[in-house]
Amino acid sequence: MNKNKLVSCAALGLMASLAIPSLATAASFSIGLWGDMPYAKNNDGLKGGEKMTRLVDSMNAAKLAFTIFDGDTKDGSSLCTDEELGASTTTLFNAVKAPTVYVLGDNEWTDCHRTNNGSYNPLERLDYLRQTMFSDNFSFGQSKIKLDRQGPAKGLYSENSRWFKANVAFLTLNIPGSNNNKINDGECLGSKTLRTEADCAAANAEYAARDAANISFLRETFALAKERKSPGLMIVIQADVMFDLPETESVNERTSVVDGLPSHEGYDAFIAALTEETNAFAGQVVLVHGDTHFYKVDKPLNTQADMIKNFTRLETFGSPNVHWVKVNVNSKNANVFTFEPMIVPGN
Repeated sequence: MNKNKLVSCAALGLMASLAIPSLATAASFSIGLWGDMPYAKNNDGLKGGEKMTRLVDSMNAAKLAFTIFDGDTKDGSSLCTDEELGASTTTLFNAVKAPTVYVLGDNEWTDCHRTNNGSYNPLERLDYLRQTMFSDNFSFGQSKIKLDRQGPAKGLYSENSRWFKANVAFLTLNIPGSNNNKINDGECLGSKTLRTEADCAAANAEYAARDAANISFLRETFALAKERKSPGLMIVIQADVMFDLPETESVNERTSVVDGLPSHEGYDAFIAALTEETNAFAGQVVLVHGDTHFYKVDKPLNTQADMIKNFTRLETFGSPNVHWVKVNVNSKNANVFTFEPMIVPGN
C-alpha cells in the first residue's frame, strides 16, 4: 500500500471515530430534576419571573438529555384556574431547551377543593389537566421525546409515562401529596373547604382505582426493565410518602401518626409493591419526589437492620429554594445514578 493510501485510510478512520460515539459516551448522559416552584406566597415571582428565568437558563446551559418536573407548579394557597394550571405552566416548560416531562402534584388538583384555591372539584381539575397537559404522547420542551403513556392521550392515566435512554428506565406516576387523595373518616369536612361527604366518597373511589393502576404500571415497568436487563430504573412521583425515619430504631414514625402529623396510609400499597419489586431487581432503583422541599439523598427502605442496598430516595429542592438537581446517568457505573445539587446564582 502506498503512502497516499495509508494517509487516506487514516483519515477515513479518524472520520469514522468522530462520527460514531464511543460506548462510554453512549452509555452516559445528564438529566435535570426540579419541582415545587414557583410559589407566589414565597415571593418566587411569576413563572416567567427572575428566579425562574435564572433557573431555566441554568438548566439550558447544562446540555441535559431531558428534565423532569416532579409536581406543584403553584403553591397550595392560590387559585386552580385554567390559566394557572394550563397555559402559564406550558409556557414555563417550553422555555426549557431539553425535553421536559411533567409529574402532577397535589397543588394542581388534590388540594383545589380548598376555599383559598377557589373551591374547585379536584376530580374535574384532574380531568382538565389530562385533557390539556397530556393531550399527546410527547414531552414538553423546545425539543421533545416520545413517551409510552399508561392511558390514551387526554384519557385516564395519560399522565403516567415511561421511556428508556441508554437502556436505563424512567417512570412517572401520579402519586400526589395529601395522602394520595385518600380521605379518611373525619377528614372530609372543615372550615377551609366546601366539599361534601359525597365529594369525599368520589375522591376515595378515584384514589383506589388510580392506586391500583399506578402499581400495575410500576410492576409492568419493572418487568420490562428486567427483560431488557436495564442497569437502573428511576421512578418520579410528587408525594413525600413519609418513609420511616432512621433516627429512632424502636419507633416507626410512618405508622405512628402522632403530634398532628397528616395521615399517609394512602401510600402503603405503593411502598409495599416498590419494596417487593426493588428486592427482585438486579439494578439500581431511585425514587424521586418533591412535596416537602428539602434536598435529600438517602436509603430509607426498610430499616437500619434491613436496608435495601439498591434503593435510593432523592428529594428535590422546592420553594423558596429555587434550584435544581443534576443527575449523571452512566450505565457503566455500579451506582448508575449520581447526584449534583445545582445552586442557581442569585436565587
